[in-house]
Amino acid sequence: MTGLVILIPIALLMGLAGLIAFIWAVRAGQFDDPDGSAARILISPDEPLVDTDAAKDTRNRIPD
Repeated sequence: MTGLVILIPIALLMGLAGLIAFIWAVRAGQFDDPDGSAARILISPDEPLVDTDAAKDTRNRIPD
């Protein structure tokens, strides 16, 4: 019985700490853009994102 007197307040304090951490994360913007990160992984870093002179060079193109 004395164990419950110690464990219940510890569990309540840990739950309150988790709730405070969650509220802080939401207010700090940790959950603002979940889709952007998921799509960003699909972009290859080897390919240029914009057209450059090297990309417009027709000598390196595969004929259709």
